[in-house]
Amino acid sequence: MHATNEAQAPGSETTAARMRALMVRAPSALCFIDHGTFQVVSEQFNHLFGHGDETDLCGQATRGIFVSDLSHQGLMERMGAAFSAGRPLDEEIEHVRRDGSRFWGRLQATPVHWDQPAGEALWIIEDVTAARQLRMQPTWTAKHDMLTELANRREFERRLSEHVGSRRHEPVSVLWVDVDKFSEVVHGMGTEVADHFLYGLGQMLVTKVRASDLVARLETDHFAILLPDCDQHYAQIVADKVRSSVAAYRLRWGLHRTRVKASVGVVQLQPTLETVDAVLGAGALACTEAKAAGGDSVRVYVPVGTYEELAG
Repeated sequence: MHATNEAQAPGSETTAARMRALMVRAPSALCFIDHGTFQVVSEQFNHLFGHGDETDLCGQATRGIFVSDLSHQGLMERMGAAFSAGRPLDEEIEHVRRDGSRFWGRLQATPVHWDQPAGEALWIIEDVTAARQLRMQPTWTAKHDMLTELANRREFERRLSEHVGSRRHEPVSVLWVDVDKFSEVVHGMGTEVADHFLYGLGQMLVTKVRASDLVARLETDHFAILLPDCDQHYAQIVADKVRSSVAAYRLRWGLHRTRVKASVGVVQLQPTLETVDAVLGAGALACTEAKAAGGDSVRVYVPVGTYEELAG
């Protein structure tokens, strides 16, 4: 038995060393908590709350980073309820630093073991004070969808209107993206989980296009992408990239897992489409054809009313 323990020791030491290195060098502020006490705290987490080399949150009560007993108690209750339902906690909460100053942090909490929701948990906190102040400004809220933080329909139509009827010769295309059978996700997992999935999908779409492109959420599970300086041929390539990326993307939220697919309509701006509504209508019509063909496919709008399919 003694020999077995010695054989296991190097592995245990390696694991512990990896954990120490991670907690020192991780760019995120993270910690492990258990029964209202900080067990392991990263260097970034300590710095976020005003602690340095001589002070450490490890071993202290989690209550100390909250502005009041009521705030702390409410958070712990909501976290317990979320974990028991198989969901992580993701909230923006006002925190207090060691010197008494306050900031808004996005707290993401997950149990270390989902079969022990009342046990040890991982917390990650990001300072979102500046982002929160930006979102509170009327100019931001007027242009963005509050759920996904993408452009909203009004802003998309405004940006699209700058190209409709333009005499500039650069081609401009629009993608209409509709998640296939998303209502089944809502019915099966509930609105809260579905909303988090929509947020994740929206953020993923942003990574699949250029910085000069505009991704918007138009309504429910309908997204649109404005592609300046992009003709129909390249728009088809982008559309299929979007379609395949959605199909490969696994939606995760706590214990909830699912995959979805999407239908994409492609339309290049042309003289026969004289208004923003006409362009969006053409994109939606092409997308409807893609859904009618079974979904997970791309259709391209052409003036004569026919559609080309890009294999999907």
